[in-house]
Parts: sequence; structure tokens; C-alpha cells
Amino acid sequence: MSGQTHKGIQTAQLGLVVNTVLAAVKFVAGILGNSYALVADAVESTSDILSSAIVWWGLRIAAKEADSEFPFGYGKAESLAGAVVALMLLAASFGITVEAIREIRTPHHAPAPFTLVVLIVVVLVKETLFRRVFRVAHEVGSAAVRVDAWHHRSDAITSVAAFIGISVALWKGKGWESADDWAALVAALVIAINALLLLRPVVFDLMDRAPESDLVDGVRLAALGVPDVLAIEKLKVRRAGTGLYVELHVQSDPDLSLHDAHIVSGKVKSAIRGSVPRVDGVLIHMEPFEGKIRGKPRRV
Repeated sequence: MSGQTHKGIQTAQLGLVVNTVLAAVKFVAGILGNSYALVADAVESTSDILSSAIVWWGLRIAAKEADSEFPFGYGKAESLAGAVVALMLLAASFGITVEAIREIRTPHHAPAPFTLVVLIVVVLVKETLFRRVFRVAHEVGSAAVRVDAWHHRSDAITSVAAFIGISVALWKGKGWESADDWAALVAALVIAINALLLLRPVVFDLMDRAPESDLVDGVRLAALGVPDVLAIEKLKVRRAGTGLYVELHVQSDPDLSLHDAHIVSGKVKSAIRGSVPRVDGVLIHMEPFEGKIRGKPRRV
């Protein structure tokens, strides 16, 4: 297991523990404090528990070595995990919406003031967790960990919405008891939008979309920097979990022997992996360069 994958798994485990504690605290506080927005927040945290477990599972599967059954490795399990978590966010949004509408139509008591203290603690904890997990996602290049991070941010958003709704209900008094339920509706909309935004990139990764242009440029510059490489073409880079796979055609001196051309291709592979450590595989096709080489005439 690579250090990057191990770091991603550690963040998923941390999220699992934190979400379990917060879900229990919010659920109890919501029931005792007559706040459906807080109960909805607890439900969202419960889905966070499962999402962190799925990300953990996806990263463990993705870390497995390639074999005869999966010769290109298991990297896409990480993207699948990210897609599942994004879909879970959509499901949570739908569930919160349905229950919030039901609560709005049902008369109930105003939320208790102590629920505001609970929400402040939750927002601070979840925003801190989001920043930490998102930083790790950027370091390891994991779409699933990135989705998991935004799941934490969505939890913080629902908590902020609940705080606003409960504050309005307490401030306005009688007739405004459902303000926190309306806040839950707003939070559900925000969660749904985030889920769709997060689902798109992981689906693209499953479809072998090219990664960021600066990463592809890094691969190109590394290959062109190798001595005896005169040009490259047909460069393709695809993502598989936290790793990358590269295919390219390398043009070199037509007078090189097959042995020397093989040496050049090995140097190109080493240069690419040295420049972009996340590259797990490089496939190179050697071709003769048909232009002018250091004063040599073009071959015909």
C-alpha cells in the first residue's frame, strides 16, 4: 500500500470516528430540544459515517496490486466509491426535504436554546475536519477523499442552516416554530447541489477523462527533457484511483539500434515517474524522427 493511499485511509477512519460521535450528539440534542433541523443534521451525519466507510473500502480495494483478472489494477474502485458517496448525498438531501416538509405541516414546539450551543460546536468540528480531509485529498489526488471532504462541509452547512433557523424561531417566538424546518429545506438544497457537482468529476474519471492540463504538461516536459527524445505525440493520460497511466509515442533518431531505442524508452519512463510520482504505468511506442537531426538530412 502506497503512502498516499495510507494517508487517504487514515482520513476516512478519522471521519468515521468523528461522524459517529457527532451523529449521536446531534440526534439526542434534536429530540430533547424539539429541533427537526438538528435531527436532520444528525441523519446527514449518519450518512457521513457510511460514506467514510465506503471511501475507506474503495481506497483499500484500489491499493491492491494488478493481477491476471484485473491487469490494469483496481484503481477505479476509488472513483466508484466517490460516485456512491455523491449519490448518498443526493439521497440524504431528498430524505431531509421530505421530512422537513412534513414537519412544516405539523405544529410543534419551538426548539430549545441549548441546541444552538450544540450546533456551534458541530460547525467548528466539521469545518476543521473538512479542511484537513480536503488538504489530504489534494495531496494524494483522490476523488473519493475529495467527495468525503465535501460531505463534511455539507454537514457544516446543514448545521449553519439549522443554527439560523433555530435562532429565528427563538427570536420571533410563537408562530415561527417551523423556522428551523425551513432552514433544513435550504440545507437540503445546498447538499443536493454539492452532490451533483461532486458526482460529475468522479463519473468523468470512470470514463477516463484526461486529468488537469498542468499535470499532462508535466508529463510532456519530462519526456521531452530526456536526451535523444526529439519529439513526442499522441500523449494520453488517464486516472485510475490515486494513480495515473500514461501512453505516448516517442520519436528519436532513426539510426538508433533497437537496443538503444529501448534504453531511451526506459529513460523516458524514469523521467516521467520522477517528475510525476503518481504515475503508476507508462506505455511508450518508439518511432523514427523524420525531420532534420543536427545537420543530418531527412531520411527518405
